[in-house]
Amino acid sequence: MAKNPVRVLVTGAAGQIGYAIVPMIARGVMLGPHQPVILHMLDIEPAAEALNGVRMELIDAAFPLLKGVVATTDVEEACKDVNIAVMVGGFPRKEGMERKDVMSKNVSIYKAQASALEKHAAPNCKVLVVANPANTNALILKEFSPSIPEKNITCLTRLDHNRALGQISGRLNVHVSDVKNVIIWGNHSSTQYPDVNHATVTTSSGEKPVREVVADDQWLNSEFITTVQQRGAAIIKARKLSSALSAASAACDHIRDWVLGTPKGSWVSMGVYSDGSYGIPEGLIYSFPVTCEKGEWSIVKGLKIDEFSRAKMDATAKELIEEKSLAKSCLN
Repeated sequence: MAKNPVRVLVTGAAGQIGYAIVPMIARGVMLGPHQPVILHMLDIEPAAEALNGVRMELIDAAFPLLKGVVATTDVEEACKDVNIAVMVGGFPRKEGMERKDVMSKNVSIYKAQASALEKHAAPNCKVLVVANPANTNALILKEFSPSIPEKNITCLTRLDHNRALGQISGRLNVHVSDVKNVIIWGNHSSTQYPDVNHATVTTSSGEKPVREVVADDQWLNSEFITTVQQRGAAIIKARKLSSALSAASAACDHIRDWVLGTPKGSWVSMGVYSDGSYGIPEGLIYSFPVTCEKGEWSIVKGLKIDEFSRAKMDATAKELIEEKSLAKSCLN
């Protein structure tokens, strides 16, 4: 029996990440090769012409799974009946801007989009915030869409998770799919903590702890962490543009695993609403290791946390608490 199409919203759809992600969604990368989709694309009025160009290209690509395209600058029309919302649009920090100025712009954007999702999205709509500051934008969205369950509002740290996998597989000269269960704790910022203490790698003699196989704690506790933390800046320096292809791919990974489930014995990193696990204060959107089943995520419990990790996890939580209070001050 033919499946009903899933309506997927992408905001900021005429931008770099938007342009990279919409063909992935239309090709089945996000929801699988048998799931038809209707794409809802939103952007701001000055980008309307470019957005129409993206719409034309989607039609010209003749994707078999793409059953319709809505391209609009009207937030309410864009949110109507959507099942999945990928929030890529946001106000980027420009040179000379204070953090509070950027936060203030994003607070007003996410307040408006939260209210439109609240009124017009399908029940049980799943939301992924990509635009930075992603964790705090997601928190703002949660505050202003009280009828959307808090478990349905997440932010993207899968890009950092994938970057960590890439660094470990490169160091060990193994395929990236042979490495699993790295963790990104905390904020999608340079304070995030990429943790390999529970990660494993498949070798010719079975699964082994990454720390044992790398056999270089100095590298794992310093250069590895800073490389993952600062990878976005390194890409901007190289391309003169921010990560788009890898961000789009990670957003597809995040939604696919959330909807279709994580493989048995594996977890992924997602920015989710803290329930107090691992001593992280409730009321923050914080990246945790999670498993997903039947469309629901669950935080992996009971992992042993050493002193080094504890300090890193607390430092990134502190930054999120500061961002939260900055966002609140923008509302006054």
